[in-house]
Amino acid sequence: MTGNIDIWRAAKLLVDRHGDEAPIHAAMRADDLLAEGDVDGQRIWKRILSAIEELLRGRGDDPLH
Repeated sequence: MTGNIDIWRAAKLLVDRHGDEAPIHAAMRADDLLAEGDVDGQRIWKRILSAIEELLRGRGDDPLH
């Protein structure tokens, strides 16, 4: 099982790399894994997606982000 810290690190990396489009990238990866039959991988990416959404909510209208 992937630890919570790893989920948050992956989420932060995706937000840093893709900004507001990070949720799209995570959702597409989750969909790809499910299509390949990797249900565990899909669950991990759904957790990453949730963490991304939380990070983006925390950014709000902060002009520094």
